[in-house]
Amino acid sequence: MTDRFAQLSLSPATLHNLEQLGYAQMTPIQAASLPITLAGHDLIAQASTGSGKTAAFGLPLIERLQSAGSPSAPVQAVVLCPTRELADQVTQEIRRLARARQNVKVVTLCGGVALRGQTVSLEHGADVVVGTPGRILDHLERGSLSLAEVNTLVLDEADRMLDMGFFDDIAKVVRQCAKDRQTLLFSATYPEGIAKLAAQFMRAPQTVKVEAQHSAHKIRQVFYEVSETQRLDVVPQLLAHFRPERTLAFCNTKQQCRDLVAVLQAQGYSALALFGELEQRERDQVLVQFANRSCSVLVATDVASRGLDVEGLEAVINVDVTPDPEIHIHRIGRTGRGDAEGLAITLASMDEMGAVGKIEVMQGRESQWAPLSGLTPAAGGSLQPPMRTLQIVGGRKEKIRAGDVMGALAGECGLTREQVGKINVNEFSTYVAVQAELAKKVEAQLSRGKIKGKTVKVRLI
Repeated sequence: MTDRFAQLSLSPATLHNLEQLGYAQMTPIQAASLPITLAGHDLIAQASTGSGKTAAFGLPLIERLQSAGSPSAPVQAVVLCPTRELADQVTQEIRRLARARQNVKVVTLCGGVALRGQTVSLEHGADVVVGTPGRILDHLERGSLSLAEVNTLVLDEADRMLDMGFFDDIAKVVRQCAKDRQTLLFSATYPEGIAKLAAQFMRAPQTVKVEAQHSAHKIRQVFYEVSETQRLDVVPQLLAHFRPERTLAFCNTKQQCRDLVAVLQAQGYSALALFGELEQRERDQVLVQFANRSCSVLVATDVASRGLDVEGLEAVINVDVTPDPEIHIHRIGRTGRGDAEGLAITLASMDEMGAVGKIEVMQGRESQWAPLSGLTPAAGGSLQPPMRTLQIVGGRKEKIRAGDVMGALAGECGLTREQVGKINVNEFSTYVAVQAELAKKVEAQLSRGKIKGKTVKVRLI
């Protein structure tokens, strides 16, 4: 098996674009799946977030598009995703991969956004639709979307969609797609619902599985034995000892998430929770603050965190051991990305030693244990995030761009590029990170100033 894109049956323009995007060689999931998908076969692929799976389904999807860009052309490909964040990521990646083709139109259809604007986008033509099952179903029922001529259907993070109770919605969407389509199903784990989906909606699918193993030297794994009563109080001790700038802490339940955030906040840590019941607006704010370094610790459940890909994540803490060893592998794989090294810490009680044993079998090595008595606070005082986040009322709908915000911060507030972090422009809101010690002053100055010639409402979140 080759790992060079040039060996695949891709157009020269696509190969040139991949080179420009810095895709030097295929990741394992791309190398295993692209020869199958480009040959037109249905596929079930087991691969995690961050493995390069979007290109694994995006490239064949783009190669199969015909006469893209015409307002009268039908929707030719649809990608179902569990959440709006993942749908947005997939949309951006498909647009980048499709740059070699003329006028490929990708439309995102997710809840939490007004239907009217999406309907107008569809009226202007869409080649590829990316979205969540519920919202795509809304448009199908209203007649603003037809999937009758779809030639590629992708189910991305299918296990998570099943976790979220989307089986019936997925089934309704799939039944409205053309019968002779290609169906590609990507999933990090393989619950029984996947086999049910495949049996109902796929034609002789081929299966590939890429083990999400992590090299021992990239991610340092340390286990600590704890009692149930110690568990939550050990987390701040770990943070004080290792001092990671950003930590993703996994709990098995929503209640455990809430309890841990309360413990951390009481000790002065900047911590936020991410779990299934949050409204989309709250979820957006939590994710933005963690990604832009305004929050030090994100406490999350597995379902809520899937699709979350944060650059430069220093540490992962498993506050509870997951009973599924594959999920453990996916959890710790959020750190140690690219050339960076990562730290993965797991707290285990005596009752969880069976689950630890399964992890050892899957990883093919024994766990490294350390004593709690070795945890001592490092010098440097309380660990505070370097940035704070400002929310500006107004976003893409008001034609605000990141450059406009940076211009206002430089002009009205005299900030340099180094004092400003990530700028996220959403539909109706814009979030910008600024150095923590400047945040209050910037909030006051920006409230008195203007962006694109208009006064704006600004608040520190």
